[in-house]
Amino acid sequence: MLISLVVPCYNEEESLPLFYKEAARVAGEMKASHGADFEFIFVDDGSKDGTLTVARRLHEDDARVRYVSFSRNFGKEAGIYAGLKAAKGDYVAMLDADLQDPPSLLPAMLDTLLSGEYDCAATRRTTRKGEPPIRSFFARMFYRIINKMSKTEIVDGARDFRLMSRPMVDAVLQVTEYNRFSKGIFGWVGFRTKWFEYENVERVAGQTKWNFWKLFLYSIEGIVGFSTAPLAIAALVGVLFCLAAFVGILFILIRYALGWQDPVAGWQSMTCIILLCSGVQLFCTGILGEYLAKTYLEVKHRPLYVVKETEENQSIR
Repeated sequence: MLISLVVPCYNEEESLPLFYKEAARVAGEMKASHGADFEFIFVDDGSKDGTLTVARRLHEDDARVRYVSFSRNFGKEAGIYAGLKAAKGDYVAMLDADLQDPPSLLPAMLDTLLSGEYDCAATRRTTRKGEPPIRSFFARMFYRIINKMSKTEIVDGARDFRLMSRPMVDAVLQVTEYNRFSKGIFGWVGFRTKWFEYENVERVAGQTKWNFWKLFLYSIEGIVGFSTAPLAIAALVGVLFCLAAFVGILFILIRYALGWQDPVAGWQSMTCIILLCSGVQLFCTGILGEYLAKTYLEVKHRPLYVVKETEENQSIR
């Protein structure tokens, strides 16, 4: 039984040795208790520090370590897909290199899959300790909104950390879309999932690469990728404003018929109405543009990532 650990990395020079030490310890315990062999796949997402150098050194010291290095930064979603594609294991786990995803949960997760009742053991945080309050608030709002808009369930607090069976991994790899939102893809492909809850864990080293703006753009990616509800909302807003305009026309006609004429007053409110209607039109056009942009990127059929180096071609770099 081979278990693959896929670890996307971006500027994780400090965290990577600490992660490897802890993961190797857990792997040793699981070798003794479950007879499981391991491979560690580090996906260097165009890091600007010494992450690739650390991965090379770990590979030289331990043949179980493999790595894939991108030619530039393509994003975590591309790193996840590349790692899953490179994984050879009967079971595949995804973890972050900062140890916010505790490898110590892997034995219990494997037991869940070996029972035959589940195809995936996933994790979710029960707390957001250490996060800025405003970031936690918007994160919870995102999960509420997307679960109301989308038919694909996305669990609040879900992490990318999960252990999957080979059939589920193969199903995820069949989803080759360019605009990826893995949390949604995992839910979309189906398969029975058991959730493991744990409290938030701080990074062991380095700084998070996810600021508020990046998370905001990522949330839009998830909503647009797994729901067409914004298009329906835009159409509904358009209908409501047409009705409001019709009512306004009737009011003006009635006022004119009753002789209530005042050619000067009311220009301030008219200006506000024009600005409001224009803003709504731009908002709806923006929604259409977002979907059109995703379609534009998909039809280009560009690769999700470009590999510069792996442990197999290291000698000819």
